[in-house]
Order: sequence, then structure tokens, then C-alpha cells
Amino acid sequence: SDLEDLHLYATPREQRFRRFASLEFEGQLYMTPCDFIQAVTSDEPKRAKKWRSLSKQELNQILMETPPVWKGSSKLFRNLNEKGVISYTEYLFLLCILTKPHAGFRIAFNMFDTDGNEMVDKKEFLVLQEIFRKKNEKRERKGDEEKRAMLRLQLYGYHTPTTNSVLKTEGEDLVPRSYWDTLRRSTSQALFSDLAERADDITSSLSDTTLLVHFFGKKGKAELNFEDFYRFMDNLQTEVLEIEFLSYSNGMNTISEEDFAHILLRYTNVENTSSYLENMRCRIPEEKGITFDEFRSFFQFLNNLEDFAIAMQMYNFASRSIGQDEFKRAVYVATGVKLSPHLVNTVFKIFDVDRDDQLSYKEFIGIMKDRLNRGFRGYKPIQRYTTFKSCVRKELYSR
Repeated sequence: SDLEDLHLYATPREQRFRRFASLEFEGQLYMTPCDFIQAVTSDEPKRAKKWRSLSKQELNQILMETPPVWKGSSKLFRNLNEKGVISYTEYLFLLCILTKPHAGFRIAFNMFDTDGNEMVDKKEFLVLQEIFRKKNEKRERKGDEEKRAMLRLQLYGYHTPTTNSVLKTEGEDLVPRSYWDTLRRSTSQALFSDLAERADDITSSLSDTTLLVHFFGKKGKAELNFEDFYRFMDNLQTEVLEIEFLSYSNGMNTISEEDFAHILLRYTNVENTSSYLENMRCRIPEEKGITFDEFRSFFQFLNNLEDFAIAMQMYNFASRSIGQDEFKRAVYVATGVKLSPHLVNTVFKIFDVDRDDQLSYKEFIGIMKDRLNRGFRGYKPIQRYTTFKSCVRKELYSR
């Protein structure tokens, strides 16, 4: 019961990790790759989770079967399934990957590469653990310190101090917008030197995980180059998108425009999605479908939303509304992503609630910023109101 009480002292991120994690080793909780996929694509675990205790022998066997990074693919997590362990800080790292544009992959790699030798070793990567931990402590809920200490032990595997001095400068707390910003803003040599000096202590107190073995080998001596790092991040984004797409496509090459709308709105704080769905049904009477390439390109664009928002604001400053041609141009200029005319038309029909064929900052950017918080906020239940036409089309296709 004491362990269940810890949920009351956990942040939303910690609560979600604890809810989906299924493994425990020496008091620390871990997700399997399957758990992680469920956590970012499902509302709740498919079955009630009871933390299964791993023996040292079982953990070693799991790690022995972990493929090297050069064998990675967009099916890595699905292939590993239950044969892997992911720590809480790695969970946060993987969530960050899902929302970052490809242009940011080089920045991320350079953040880890503290000695500038174009390679990342295990010690440099583990600095991330400490940065994320300290950032997380700044968000902790206040309460019983003994309970908080138990929770830290469960999430990090070791007791942690309550001071955040490493993330302070001239007595002022940094207040970054995200964990990725924490990493980006904390790149001063002083910070990395301070953490690197204690990296051996950190390493000795942590167990190896699937990611550490995947990146740095079973002996931890391998180094990670940018090409492998980029491929891993791109593969993870693709894998999660494939899982979402396939869950709606039922073996077909496309998903319906309505399914696309459900996927977009599901991860937002929109209370009443029916108006958006009804608006789209009326304005796209003939279903054409969204291909996976269109689906993926939209989410690549979405990961560049901050740059696109700047372009949108320029239209607002000029007191100009934005139509479909302007939207496509702004997307390409700000992000380098080309969206198909049909995809742009579908987006307009979903979000142009006042039906003036113009897209306002409020109608689109605000909702999509919520969508980018995948894994960090609550999830809306899956609602599938597949049209009769869509059902008939899929049934005919399957025969």
C-alpha cells in the first residue's frame, strides 16, 4: 500500500511511467519496449500492470539479446517487445525524440558530444540522466519527503539529493520549457565538467539498460556516431507513426480523413471534438484517404511547429488571414516539408470551424501545441465513428 500511495506524490509524467512500467529490478521500475509503445499510443495499459521482479540472470539474458545500434530499424521496439528494459530518464529522453524535428538531431548529438570528437561514449550519454533527474526534481510535488525519497529510489534506482544547485546560475533557477531545452541551455562547460566528474559514481549506481547496450555495446566501450544516432531517432519516430497508422488502416494503404482527424484531436485538450468531425464530414463528402507518406510528412511538419508559428504570426501582424496556398508556402519556408494539396485541404476542413476557408492562429496552432505534448498529458479515449462509406470500402477491399 505504501508503494501505491507514492502515486499521490508523483508528477503526471511519473504517474504515467509507473502505470505502464511492468518490470522491477533491485527496487527500480523499468518499462519494456512494448510498455513504451503502449504508453505513447494507448490511453491505458492493455492489462493491469503488476511489476514483475527481474533476477540478475534474467536481466543479463535480456541485455545479451539486445541488437547493436547498426542493426536498428523502424521495427526495433516491436521486435524487442517484452525483451528490454527502459529506465524513467530514458523514457523522458525517448518522449523528447518523438517531438523533435530532424534538424534538431544534430543539435542533440552535439549536446551529448561534450569533448567534440564527433562520437558519444557511455559516460557522456549518462550525463543526460543527471540533467533530466535534476530538471524533474524542480517539478516535484510537495509532500512527505520520505515518500518522495521512496519514489526517487523507485524511478532512478538510487537516493538523490534535493538540491538543484547544478541548474542554477547566479542564484536564479533556470525555467526551461522542456527537458530538451534543459539539455540545450545547460551546455556550459562548467555544467558538463561538474557532472562528468561524477559520471563514474553515477555509472556505478545504475544498471545497464537496453538503450545503453544498444548504443554502447555489451561491454559499454563502443561509441556512438552521428549517423547511427540520427537513424535511431528517425526510426523511433517512424515506428510510432506506423503503429498509429496501422491501427486505423486495417491493412489498407490509406486511412480515412475522419480517422486522421481522430488521431490529431485525440491528443489535445479539445473538449468537444464533434464539431470538428461534423465540419469535416460535411465538407469532404467524397473520401479519398490519407497515405502513410502524407501522414508522416504532416507529423514531420508538426515537429517544426515553433518555426511555423513564427510564420503564422507574421501573417497576423500584417492583419492577413491565411488560405491553403499561404499555408503550404509557410509550411515549406519554415520547415522544408512539402504537404500534399489533399492533406492541406483536409487540415483546413478539420480546423476551419467558422468555414471561411481561412485558418487562424487560434484555430490551429493552439490545438496542435497540445498535440505535441504526446505522453506528457492526459489521453482522450479512442473514438471511432467510421463512416458507412469507409466501412463498405474496406470490406470490399478485403474480399
